[in-house]
This record gives sequence, structure tokens and C-alpha cells, in this order.
Amino acid sequence: MTPARRATIEFLLDNLVWLMLIVVLIVFSLTVPRFFQFGIFANIIEQSTFVGVMAIGLAIVIISGNLDLSVESTAALAAMVTGLLFATQGIGLGIALEPAWLILPVSLAIAMLVGAAVGMANGFFVVRLGMSAFIVTLASFIWVRGLVVAISGGRSAQSLPAAIRVVGTADILGLPLLAWISVGCFVLFSFIMAKTPFGRYVTLVGGNLEATYRAGINSNRILFVSFVLAGLLAGVAGWLLAIRTSGATANLGVGMLFNAFAAVVIGGVSLKGGIGKLPGVYAGVLLLYSIHTAINLMGLPAHYTQMILGALVLAAVLLDTLKLRLREKLL
Repeated sequence: MTPARRATIEFLLDNLVWLMLIVVLIVFSLTVPRFFQFGIFANIIEQSTFVGVMAIGLAIVIISGNLDLSVESTAALAAMVTGLLFATQGIGLGIALEPAWLILPVSLAIAMLVGAAVGMANGFFVVRLGMSAFIVTLASFIWVRGLVVAISGGRSAQSLPAAIRVVGTADILGLPLLAWISVGCFVLFSFIMAKTPFGRYVTLVGGNLEATYRAGINSNRILFVSFVLAGLLAGVAGWLLAIRTSGATANLGVGMLFNAFAAVVIGGVSLKGGIGKLPGVYAGVLLLYSIHTAINLMGLPAHYTQMILGALVLAAVLLDTLKLRLREKLL
């Protein structure tokens, strides 16, 4: 096989989800009333922000050959801590800082620390103690959500200060600031995964753990950092979600894990580890929310979204298997 043909096949396999997204957008634009509007496309990007940021960390862990089921609960905990500290109504303590703009970076730093702490706990049990990532993060999914209920007492914290809410209301060049944050996170971590030693090591650890030992790479450190990043990014997602809703409730973010997981799988990340690129994950997120938006515009019941997403996940896993076989046969 010629190098040009090999490169073409690799490109098509790696970017198939983008082709799917383009086809879906064209079909919806032609068939769904009011879909083909700039405002609709901007709304799709904005609504995908929270799951998108969460999906970045989840994808990194899966590429490393592991799994993190705790990201949804971690985001909820970060959101609740943000609301509890800075909201002025409900159970919010209404903590004020001078000057007022300090609330923005301080609240973000606290949310990131909360997320990173959960990620460190997961990494410790999985990497240091050799426990199953599925069991550890499933347990975290449960106990962290329980912690959210415990610290909130089942009540809500509402009305964040204006200095924080501006992130959820500001627009830049016609797109919500939330959308730009999501895009920025994907660009940053796509660069990290593609152009830095850490990103290459994550892929190598997930694809061939034995080779990392032979290469002298500290695989335990790479895996631990992957879990920490997943928690940290879940914390950022929770912070953004709290801003979008101007507070937090005990059940905030329920169901986000499934959407993030679906986006990662549809985006071409192999559950076997070692294969996947973050731009594809972003395409997967946009595809999910394009379908969700189209179903809402058509006035169809919400369960249609679940049915379609379930079928997409199954198709993505099947496609992943077929792509692996095709690579082995042709490349």
C-alpha cells in the first residue's frame, strides 16, 4: 500500500465522526423547521459546554486504558461547593471578596481543587493500590453524590454574585463566552495530547503498557495524573454549570455521565485504550446536542433522544471494532 493511500485511510478513520456531524447538520437543516439558524448553532455549542469539558478528562482516562465513572458526581460536588460558598440565597454563605472580581478566579480555583481531590483519591486507589478503576470510580460516583446531598441537606444554593454570573451571560463575536471556554479547553488539551510528551505517554500507556516499561516511562505517574486531570476538568464543568444555573441543587448534573461517555465513544476513543483524539470527542459532543436540539424543535418526546443516543453508542462501539480490524488488515 502506498504512503498516500495509507494516510488517506488513516485520515478517514480518525475523522469519521466529523463527516457524520456534517451529514447530520445538513439533513437537519433541510428537514427540521427553524434549525438552520446561527442562533441554533450557537445554542448547540453553548449547551454542549458542560458535557464537553467533562468529556475531555473522561477521554484522557479512557485513552490511558482506564475508566472514570465519577466525573458526573465530581462536577456536582464542585458546583455545590461553589454555590454553598458564594451564593447569596438558600444555603449559600454569600462570601464576598474585595475587589469583587476576585470571586471569579477564587471560585474557579476552589472548584478545580475539589475536582482534583476526587481525582487524586481515584488515582491513589487505582494506581497505588492496584484496584479496579471500574469499582473505584463507581464507588466515587456514589459517595461523592452522597456528599453533595450531605453538605446541602437536600436544599439549593441560589443567586451567585454578578462577578461570577458574567461568564454565563457574556457574548464574544456573537457566541456565548461559555462556548468559547469549551472550545478553548478542547484546543488546549488537544495540543497537550498531540504535541507534548505527556499526551504521547498517555496514548502509549493505554496502547501498550509493556512498551512503556521498556522505554523507561513512569506509567504509574501518567495514570495518576490522568485521573487528577479528569477530576479537575469535572470540577471546571461543575463550576460552569453552577454559573449557568446561578447556583446548585443536590441533583445537579444527573445524567451528564452518560452523555459524556457517549460523546467519547462516538468521538472515536477506543474503550480498549491507546486510541482516540480529542477533536473527535468534540465532534461527538456536538453531534449529540445537534440531535437533542433537532428533537426538541420537532416537538418529539424526550425519550426519542435516549433511544437515538443508545443506538449511536452501540454503533460507535461496533464501528470501533471494525476500524481496528480494518487497520490490522489494510495498514
